[in-house]
Amino acid sequence: MTRVLVIGAGGMLGHDLIEELNDYEVVGMARQHLDIREASAVHEAVRGFDVAINAAAYTNVDQAESDSEVAFAVNAGGAKNLAQATAKQGCRLIHLSTDYVFDGNASRPYSETDPTNPVSVYGKSKREGEIAVAEENPGSTIVRTSWLYGEYGSHFPRTIASLGKKLDVIEVVNDQTGQPTASSDVARMIGILMSAGLPSGVFHATNSGQTSWFHFAVSLFARAGWDANRIRPTTSENFVRPAHRPSWSVLGHQRWETIGVNQPRHWSEALDEAWGDYLGKLFSDEVP
Repeated sequence: MTRVLVIGAGGMLGHDLIEELNDYEVVGMARQHLDIREASAVHEAVRGFDVAINAAAYTNVDQAESDSEVAFAVNAGGAKNLAQATAKQGCRLIHLSTDYVFDGNASRPYSETDPTNPVSVYGKSKREGEIAVAEENPGSTIVRTSWLYGEYGSHFPRTIASLGKKLDVIEVVNDQTGQPTASSDVARMIGILMSAGLPSGVFHATNSGQTSWFHFAVSLFARAGWDANRIRPTTSENFVRPAHRPSWSVLGHQRWETIGVNQPRHWSEALDEAWGDYLGKLFSDEVP
């Protein structure tokens, strides 16, 4: 049976990968079990596995601006360590990346082959990780995703549910457009790639369609039966943060068609399923 190592198993996506890939012999390693910055530990960890999935990352986008050394050590250096170790031991590598490798200035979905131009430390560190993976283990599969939410960990719907119970009015930016994506769907897409023999190169694993953070929040309130008028649109200029956020984070899915797979389902369909499974519980208490 194929042996799969999930690195970053303690995170949102890591949990879903462990559950989704139960047809394989799966072992998960959380951060406390493996620091991917340690090359020798990485080489030892991947020994005996057929596939390694790197879901470990430095993901604090704002803190990365002042903590760039650590962000690059994890997102670039750690990725390089994994690529070298898997290449040496004949192990296939699936590396998770992000929409932040793009600058957000497009007006159409980014294709898998579009030039990258990250504008934040986080985005630059993740792009450098992509390059290292492609150079050190050319047969690797790079999976970009964005706007993730899931049953585990912190994410936008959880934040909106919490704020909705505390505040009469919530301001949410309406000038950033992307694709709310269920982490369980990303895990399924990775499962599909494994079933397809792990084609190398870049794949975009997001739900299809597009919306803004504001309209995403409105859709959550609507599903909860809360008054959506309590959510007010604002701009990024009025919500200044250390790291620049791409105003356009819509990813295309052309490569799925090349392996005979339909494009991912619409974000609202995935949200409906997640609502029934776990999101609805976050919004179940009374509001002001």
